Amino acid sequence: MSDTASIRSIGIIGAGQMGNGIAHVCALAGYDVILNDIDQGRLDAALKTIEGNLARQAARNKISDVDRADTLARIRPTLELAEVGKADLVIEAATEDEALKKSIFQKLTEHLGPETLIASNTSSISITRLASITDRPERFMGMHFMNPVPMMKLVELIRGIATEDTTFNAVREVVKNLGKTSTAAEDFPAFIVNRILLPMINEAVYTLYEGVGSVDAIDTAMKLGANHPMGPLELADFIGLDTCLSVMQVLYDGLADTKYRPCPLLVKYVEAGWLGRKANRGFYDYRGDVPVPTR
Repeated sequence: MSDTASIRSIGIIGAGQMGNGIAHVCALAGYDVILNDIDQGRLDAALKTIEGNLARQAARNKISDVDRADTLARIRPTLELAEVGKADLVIEAATEDEALKKSIFQKLTEHLGPETLIASNTSSISITRLASITDRPERFMGMHFMNPVPMMKLVELIRGIATEDTTFNAVREVVKNLGKTSTAAEDFPAFIVNRILLPMINEAVYTLYEGVGSVDAIDTAMKLGANHPMGPLELADFIGLDTCLSVMQVLYDGLADTKYRPCPLLVKYVEAGWLGRKANRGFYDYRGDVPVPTR
């Protein structure tokens, strides 16, 4: 598939926070989108989220009402994985769990057309390992979108050891058509953004764990002292503490360096089910009108 124009339809597996954002930007750019999930409730919630986000863009005159209607019309939800296999490019955006992703790729492979490209939105897992589960490692690569997808400009592109140039070029062209900027990263644990960002968040949790500062003090210090738009603990809650822990474990296991050891306090919060915004509690408690630090 050296002809990048041959990618007209994009299948997306997973209708969560990342999947619905990817569906939004792909449909807005003119691609036909097949959005898949195993849960009808999640598909319904995803379409509602996309509709709300498009309405906000229209209200700010970023897009027209015609664009909004056309974008929604291009997204087709489905519970059937076989439907996704009909797309020219399939992007997997399931939970950051290697065993889950591998099982999805195993099931997906039998439904793919011979020319179909596959990309994973993994934020940390080896592309080479994921590609090896499929029948087409040369047509497989990493396509790591940032959260929230409609607002964030970057997409990290990661080649596996077998990824061909035609695959890389075709996917890079898609990123360009989405109005986003791509950076190429090598297939090492957590790639570029999370290799730098997550150890910083983990260090912020250690700073809290060791009593160097409170949640409020740490976030205020980094916002005003380093000009970060969001403090590291607030950002961890936004990302999801389970995702933060998962990336740190990938770094720790993959690079065998103690500097990547997940902070025990981060582990404790995840064990408690305090996963951040999505659970209404993390380093902040979101159940009231204003977020309140939990330490």
